[in-house]
Amino acid sequence: MTPRIAVTGSTGHVGGEVARLLSAAGYEQKLIVRDPARAPGLPGTSTAQADYADRQSSLDALRGSEVLFMVSGAEAEDRVDQHRNFIDAAAEAGVQHIVYTSFLAAAPDATFTLGRDHWATEEHIRNSGMDYTFLRDNFYLDVLPLFAGEEGILRGPAGDGRVSAVARTDVARTAVVVLKDPQAHAGKSYDLTGPEALSLSEVAAVITRVTGRETRYEEETVEEAYASRASYGAPDWQLDAWVSTYTAIASGQLERTTTAVQDLTGAKPISLEELLRR
Repeated sequence: MTPRIAVTGSTGHVGGEVARLLSAAGYEQKLIVRDPARAPGLPGTSTAQADYADRQSSLDALRGSEVLFMVSGAEAEDRVDQHRNFIDAAAEAGVQHIVYTSFLAAAPDATFTLGRDHWATEEHIRNSGMDYTFLRDNFYLDVLPLFAGEEGILRGPAGDGRVSAVARTDVARTAVVVLKDPQAHAGKSYDLTGPEALSLSEVAAVITRVTGRETRYEEETVEEAYASRASYGAPDWQLDAWVSTYTAIASGQLERTTTAVQDLTGAKPISLEELLRR
């Protein structure tokens, strides 16, 4: 019997692709969105409006669902509180299994500060009484070229550290495998990476070679990184997240590659070169 699936994040990259793949495979699903007008119009879908921070709308939206694909919320100072609220609503609504997009190096002392948010969210799910599966994604491969900005410079305190970034499409494909047979993956965590670990100098070289757009990596100290980003007027927690993206790469915590994407989907994860050529 097919479980009743709820999908969050369908107006974004990963959740949107999960929704499209499930729809194409003939699965019915409820798309839980903040703005129903932006929900993709896909066969076999219904929509429900909810906000992670709003307990009642979350409870109403989640009722009747058995399996929940929970994309981590938008970066915010109170993101963990929002997550806990939504998880509690899911448990009360009768959800039996949460598939959550976490982070490869999630830990209470993760170098990447937002990795600590993911750890706290995982802990709340573990203690919720529901079954769970954690997809621990590395940084998204799709975002690395954006780090270079208009000037074509990847700038930060990453040193010679390497990152095995994973394409969003590979995360989505993996999530769909889990959602189709959640019980087979209950209680498991999957570390999702790309096929190779690259330094930011190597990332810049690949971007230059494949796209013809001259790109280079420029090393900063931590102090220089904070100073160069201060002009954006971002709050301290956001600056910490931006800078620790690079220090996490420098730490070596993000260089490990795994076979999880291929093991689960039967297809190799795509590389940065493949992504840029698409």
